[in-house]
Amino acid sequence: MARIAPRTSVAPERLKTLLPSLKPTIYHDPSASKTPNNIRTLAWNPLGTYIATGCLDKTLRVWNADKPNVRQTTELKGHTASIEKVAFNPAKELELCSVSSDGVVRFWDVKTKQVLNEVKGLGETFTLAWAPKGEFVVVGNKEDKLFVISPNQSTVISEHQQPVQTNDITFCWSGQRIYTTTGDGKTRILSFPGFEPALKYNYKEGPDAEFRLNGHTSSCITIELHPFNRYLATGGTDSLIALWETGEWNCLRIATKMTGPVRSLSFSWDGLYIVGGSDEGSGLEIFNSETGEHLCTYKTTTASPVVAWAPNRYALAYADSGSLRVIGASTGGK
Repeated sequence: MARIAPRTSVAPERLKTLLPSLKPTIYHDPSASKTPNNIRTLAWNPLGTYIATGCLDKTLRVWNADKPNVRQTTELKGHTASIEKVAFNPAKELELCSVSSDGVVRFWDVKTKQVLNEVKGLGETFTLAWAPKGEFVVVGNKEDKLFVISPNQSTVISEHQQPVQTNDITFCWSGQRIYTTTGDGKTRILSFPGFEPALKYNYKEGPDAEFRLNGHTSSCITIELHPFNRYLATGGTDSLIALWETGEWNCLRIATKMTGPVRSLSFSWDGLYIVGGSDEGSGLEIFNSETGEHLCTYKTTTASPVVAWAPNRYALAYADSGSLRVIGASTGGK
């Protein structure tokens, strides 16, 4: 897989012609289920050197980004249900958190394969977000409860029942707020660790006073924060991607070229581009986050609901035909 020098931006006109022509590196796991949607979740580590995949068939594997052979991977064994979410500690190179659908949260040392901590009994869990400094995770379940968990403590620190269906969560970069997407198409902005509405209308009272982002005509199911905090991106079952500026919270642009529900979103390392993944269609849609322009479609064999840009270069990881694949763009002038 070709790499480019980190911190070298590529101009949109070059990216839109270059990216569709690249062939992916295929990370093939012969022991994994071949069903198209077997990979439920994937995540890069902070240095962009490893990729974790969590699967419907309970396989949890960490791949060396430079070595697609399965013999160069680390399999982390122990989950007894579908793995719904994985994420690396943003402050440590090889500490991974995994969440399975049977309410088990595990923290792993990838290097030694050891379980550093385990929390059980959280219901049907499916969402996960690390605090920016790596001291907490927030995990959500299908009963719309959010749990604050420490990597070093086997019991839940706090539990917060949400008043609406809560589909996805992410932190702001300060760690003082958390953003949650809801079943009524809105995004809530909550304080952390209090989980109270962070912004309110001064002329309303009660629940109506809470300020929310209203950008979707149906359920809002995924959310991603720009690496430099310029935008908050939300995706919904209405096939729309909304881009919000984080000062006055105006919706600046709507991207409309997605096919099917927007299951995942990811900004490139420089924040110039955003990609959407869906469980319908046969391609990855790449947009210019500054203009909302649809730049290109990267063709895939099957639908690709999970996608993620590397944190430090133009390498794009995604699931296709039941396997992890990565495309990497070479450098170009602005």
